[in-house]
Amino acid sequence: MPVLHTLRRAAAVLLLAAATLYAAPARPAAADEPGWTAEPATGAAATAVRPYFYLAGAPGTVLEDRLALANTTDQERTITLRGADAYNTADGAFAVRPATPGAGATGATGAAGAGSWISFGAATTVKVPPRTRAVVPFTLTVPPASPPGDHPAAVIATEGGREVGVRVHLRVGGPTLAALTVEDVAVRGRGAAAVIAYTLVNRGNVALTPELRIRAEALVGEPAGPPRGRTLPIELLPGQRVELTEPWPGAPALDRVRVTLTVTAPGGARAVATGSRWLVPWSLAGWTGGGLLGLGATTAAALYLVRGRRPEPGPAPAPDGPSAAGPTPPTPHHELTGAAR
Repeated sequence: MPVLHTLRRAAAVLLLAAATLYAAPARPAAADEPGWTAEPATGAAATAVRPYFYLAGAPGTVLEDRLALANTTDQERTITLRGADAYNTADGAFAVRPATPGAGATGATGAAGAGSWISFGAATTVKVPPRTRAVVPFTLTVPPASPPGDHPAAVIATEGGREVGVRVHLRVGGPTLAALTVEDVAVRGRGAAAVIAYTLVNRGNVALTPELRIRAEALVGEPAGPPRGRTLPIELLPGQRVELTEPWPGAPALDRVRVTLTVTAPGGARAVATGSRWLVPWSLAGWTGGGLLGLGATTAAALYLVRGRRPEPGPAPAPDGPSAAGPTPPTPHHELTGAAR
């Protein structure tokens, strides 16, 4: 009986603990959890989630869309909204202009960009109640004199030092041009650390997803080439310049190499550029340099010794014989006159 009583008591304790855990309120979100999200709003009939905004229109038109803000915490959130221009960083990443006077409304060339065309009206600051999803409309007004092509931008939501950006792909109607150039091709480093460095420049008015092909040649033998062809993991925006590198672990240790880069992109964009370099190991370069310096020093010392042993010139010796007294006087000439005796 005591054993049965003990088992019943233990079961009662476990049931009480389970009931307590079930009735306990949900734990608040941790301090490092965002607690809110921002994304393109979907319509009532839409089922797929949009990863970004895509807008298109002619110059002078006003485009409309909606941003969805979801507060997943038990606290009210105050979120500030703005538009921003987009650009490529030096390594090709997508970035937006900071919210500073003059910076948020200007593009890479100093002119007003598509970020300044976005307006939330009176809803630039939105209070989102706990456990609530708010939909905020905004407009994008395309200026009448806007050039055709892609104008990258983003919608930025800020709260408590945290920023969430949603990309805006805007295409203004008109002729489009896909064009790019490859510049500053160079081989850097040696051995397994060798890389092929180059610069891509978007010369057209549409965003490009470039594909790169590399051909490597050597003065002696056939080098183990870098990756032959691949699509670069960047979106090259109009008018932007990015500096990229491709690893070349199979580069020759001692040879003269020549690399040819061919870059293409949808729309007919194509560019070709080459670069060459002597690849010499550091140890061999050091020995060669030391040998040349030693040879130069030896040659200079030998020349110095030869000059040091050369006799100094003395006075010219006096000439012997009649010529010592000067030139021989000429024999006098006698003129004969009259008749012979």
